[in-house]
Amino acid sequence: MEKKDTRSEIIKIGTELISRQGYNATGIDMVLKEAGVPKGSFYHYFRSKEEFGLAVMDVFADYYSQRMTALLQDTALSPLARIRKLLEGSLQRFSLNQCSKGCLIGNLGQEMADQNERFRARLDEIFNDWRCLFAGCLREAQVAKELDSRLEAEALASFVLSGWEGAILRAKVMKSPQPLQDFIEVLFKVTLR
Repeated sequence: MEKKDTRSEIIKIGTELISRQGYNATGIDMVLKEAGVPKGSFYHYFRSKEEFGLAVMDVFADYYSQRMTALLQDTALSPLARIRKLLEGSLQRFSLNQCSKGCLIGNLGQEMADQNERFRARLDEIFNDWRCLFAGCLREAQVAKELDSRLEAEALASFVLSGWEGAILRAKVMKSPQPLQDFIEVLFKVTLR
């Protein structure tokens, strides 16, 4: 493999393992064994496990932000329909993995925010980026008269993000997509009507 491909493969496998079992339970040896990469190679790409964890976060956040941006800026749909499509797509993926992985960023936030300041700060940036994407779409919904313009879009975006992340956590605990389904239903029947 080329250097870039090896690094990407280590991050890909690390993302999968961390999503399933958490950062602290994911050992470097475990990642390298699954990637078929010698231990010395790991330190060629990452100075430490912390640097590796931050790289996993960055790659996932970039991927998910691009996905959110594409969906939330899709002018073929109304702004609220875009948010619904994003949430329902996440619900479908979560259901397909038997409610086991959750959101990598949410999982890391719960596990690492009190343990590592660099992780906490980066996780906060990622959540803020996602909140801003929701807020932009909600402002568009206000301009399109789909949503009451008196509502504060930033606060509403924070509510949507926090509620969704909380619903993911509960769905993981219950091993059921029901909390996500309930959140979507109440969000669109009560909050975003």
